[in-house]
Amino acid sequence: MATATTNPDLAPAGVEIAQKLGLLPEEFERVREILGRDPNFNELSIYSAMWSEHCSYKNSIRLLKTLPRSGPHLLAEAGEENAGLVDIGDGWACAFKIESHNHPSAIEPYQGAATGVGGINRDIFTMGARPIAQLNSLRFGDITSEARSRWHMRGVVKGIGDYGNSFGVPVLGGEVYFDPCYTTNPLVNAMSVGVVRTDRVISATSHGKGNPVFIVGSSTGKDGIHGASFASKDITDTSMDDLPAVQVGDPFMEKLLLEASLELAATDALIGMQDMGAAGITCSTSEMSAKGGAGMDIHLDRVPTRQEGMRAWEILLSESQERMLVVVKKGREAEVQAIFDKWDLNCVEIGTVTDGGMLRYFWHDELVAEVPAESLVLGGGAPVYEREVREPAYFKKNKAFKIEDVPEPDELKDVALRLLARPTIASKRWVYEQYDTMVRTNNMTTNAPSDAGVVLLKETGKALVVTVDCNGRYVHADPHTGAMIAVSEAARNIACTGGVPSGVTNCLNFGNPYDPEVYWQFSEAVRGMGDACRAFQTPVTGGNVSFYNQTVSGDNKPVPVFPTPTIGMVGLLPDVSKRMTLDFKEKGHLIFLLGQVVEDIASSEYLVMEHGIERSPAPYFDLDEEQRLHTQLLMLIREGLITAAHDVSDGGLWTALVEMGLPRGLGFDIITDSEVRPDAFLFGEAQGRAVVTVADEEQDDFLDRMRASRVPCVLLGHVTKGKLVVDEEHFGFIEDARTVYEGTIPSVMDEQ
Repeated sequence: MATATTNPDLAPAGVEIAQKLGLLPEEFERVREILGRDPNFNELSIYSAMWSEHCSYKNSIRLLKTLPRSGPHLLAEAGEENAGLVDIGDGWACAFKIESHNHPSAIEPYQGAATGVGGINRDIFTMGARPIAQLNSLRFGDITSEARSRWHMRGVVKGIGDYGNSFGVPVLGGEVYFDPCYTTNPLVNAMSVGVVRTDRVISATSHGKGNPVFIVGSSTGKDGIHGASFASKDITDTSMDDLPAVQVGDPFMEKLLLEASLELAATDALIGMQDMGAAGITCSTSEMSAKGGAGMDIHLDRVPTRQEGMRAWEILLSESQERMLVVVKKGREAEVQAIFDKWDLNCVEIGTVTDGGMLRYFWHDELVAEVPAESLVLGGGAPVYEREVREPAYFKKNKAFKIEDVPEPDELKDVALRLLARPTIASKRWVYEQYDTMVRTNNMTTNAPSDAGVVLLKETGKALVVTVDCNGRYVHADPHTGAMIAVSEAARNIACTGGVPSGVTNCLNFGNPYDPEVYWQFSEAVRGMGDACRAFQTPVTGGNVSFYNQTVSGDNKPVPVFPTPTIGMVGLLPDVSKRMTLDFKEKGHLIFLLGQVVEDIASSEYLVMEHGIERSPAPYFDLDEEQRLHTQLLMLIREGLITAAHDVSDGGLWTALVEMGLPRGLGFDIITDSEVRPDAFLFGEAQGRAVVTVADEEQDDFLDRMRASRVPCVLLGHVTKGKLVVDEEHFGFIEDARTVYEGTIPSVMDEQ
């Protein structure tokens, strides 16, 4: 392209500028090879954003391609569209995805979390799907001792609540964990689930020479510029200087954009549509063009802006929220304009589709950047790396753990109540009461809790079952096993609810990929996730990789968060009358433990809380046993042989029993196994287990079914009116447990 101009942004830019923008010297040379010349500043800015870790997945895509991408319900290959897509029958499909907004939330918790919710919902409705459920997975530091962690939590929860409540989609479930490793780097993972007719799915593509390109929705500002680059580096003492990289959300504008987009999707005027997320106009124009094998001529001066004096590269890279790029059929412009005028939204034609695959950006008719679309995108010209791996020394130390070296406590009752007061174990009511769970009136779990969220599909009479799961401590202890556990717990939660898993989306939160020990954690976790997903026939439909979740400690040593591969899973409940809940139903029902009784306290909350031991393996886990348990649970539920089901996970059997008693104020009287240490029996977190209750009249049929299976089954005791009894020792009443369990987080969060 010609460079004879007085515009300094069009002058040739060198490697020094490239490095300041986050490109490696060898990447700068690759840009020169692609263009056949020195790039200008605008073009370098484009490549720096699109080749950032956040957009290009350059350090992860090689491993991500090893994950299973096929399954009985899959409708779209991973990465093909804005979100995953699975068939749910009757001509309907479910679109779902989870993404992180960690770095923005670390700096500005409220807007960081709010815009994460906005962005993930746009990924759903750009496919023509209406969002019907939201979930979130959150990690904070120790709120009992860190004011900063309480600040993060207040802002994040309020941001999620304010945006989601205003937008009008219920929160069906989630998880909240606390550990000092998340003090500076909180993790904010947001998931959205929507439904669409299979013949109405919209693709993020562009084709057809001469077809007009519109920008619709909000005006463009300077918020969010270089947001993708910001998310692709460590949090440091100077990260606050990057505050302009945090976007500002407007949920009411997003609601209008949702309705206008779905109205447009109902016409046949649409070629393709994509959300403007990371890297803004740059990302949407390049990805849509590359997918359709086309190019675009884009006139940046036509983009509606809300700030004076914006330069071309600022408009290109702005991540202002509530905006979409839309390509429509030539001759249908007036129809499209009328729809967005009706909803009082910007709808401006900013360019046209071209042949040849080149993206050409103009500023007042002057060509300011010219790049091949294919060179910018994942799987195209973006670089792909294979990083060094090194097993951390702590891994062998974990394996050396022996339970016999841990003393048994004298008073189990006191330990049990202390465990309920651990923020990770305690009730998250303080969080979810800030969310609207009943908007749209299709949430079936608000007053009938179950292990997974259940959302009624009013159009079909079926229900979707959704969950998010991961225990970062398990993954840190053993990344391969810990990631398998994350997938298995998600599938177990869906099975305990009566559903069958259909697909997975993931949000992989790790430290710096250039650290060989971090990359070993990442590669092992991806391997474990793939092994479990293949076992459950749940293809990975897409998601998000978030690296650089670490800070520099006082001795200048990087400290990453626990490796946290959050699993979002969607399942189908064909008959909503067969939905299973977790609550004890009435006094006298028998309580059974399904799964192996194992003397194991590894990586448990109890081990860390009571003994201060943070070096141990992942808890007991067997993938084959998990599969058998899930199959058996579904059979028991469908035949009506159990009255409640709840998986045993964080906090062990004791916590599971208390959680089952709280909804109806019922208690339990149980006997522990004399062959196993009582603390391990009550507080150990061995996997592959679930607690079920059985009415007297179903006991014989239940036991017949269990004897015919290969799933171990132990009678624990029975449901009581409210007393908690373990081995004939009175542990108090369910209301005593409620006071501790539900009062912990509110009392902590009342502190300044």
